[in-house]
Amino acid sequence: MSSTPTSDPALREVDPGVVELTWTDGTVPETTALLPLLDRAFADGARRVEARVRVGDRDTRVALQRAGLRPEGTARGRGTTEGGRPVDVTLLARLVDDPEPGSRDSFLAMLNATLPRTRVIAQGLVRDDRGRVLLCELTYKSDWDLPGGVVDPHESPRHALEREVAEELGLELRAGRLLAVNWLPPYRQWDDAVLFVFDLGTVPDLRERARLETSELAGVHWTAPEELGTHLAPYAVRHLTTVLTSDGGEGPLFLEDGLLVT
Repeated sequence: MSSTPTSDPALREVDPGVVELTWTDGTVPETTALLPLLDRAFADGARRVEARVRVGDRDTRVALQRAGLRPEGTARGRGTTEGGRPVDVTLLARLVDDPEPGSRDSFLAMLNATLPRTRVIAQGLVRDDRGRVLLCELTYKSDWDLPGGVVDPHESPRHALEREVAEELGLELRAGRLLAVNWLPPYRQWDDAVLFVFDLGTVPDLRERARLETSELAGVHWTAPEELGTHLAPYAVRHLTTVLTSDGGEGPLFLEDGLLVT
């Protein structure tokens, strides 16, 4: 822990039932002082105690987490320095019915709130009877892509793909064999992600049967493998080319940035 002098923390009401922890700027509140303060706040009727900690202030964040406050996200520019310069802060909070700090349930809940999370994407490979691949022309970006989308929290990748196909193409297609798992490194404004690619089979009349969700899709197109580079982002060309050129005889491929890992 830091040797910076500590100060007694205090509480101030910010909304009915919601109080905020405060302490002298530049000091680190002691967990031993926070615990009875939180107990008193909940006994007085508070349902939530929250705090804001500058991003990078590990000592203060750890002291608050030991008192049961879980990180909830980063608020950009929400804090200020003594000179008035905006800084990013981490918002932490503890609710009245959260597990008691130091208990097993509290430990597991804190791990769940603090461990890294990676975006998960599910896509499907659909072909026609000429070996062409179905690509979706999206309304919100210039690059085309395979059908699919981001997996919702607590949703399986397979279910997410079938849901996206139903929502955006108006079709009920069952996700078949898992073809590849591809780790995608950060790209432009996106953090890294894990992409699951499933086989959606051969559906020659898909374009005729599809009922597009026009807010998401401007069109769908059968595209020959040699024409992928004309329409896809470079990372998508890499992973789709690898999938298409693999014999798939040894189960799902494991790719990193679209390249086969052996």
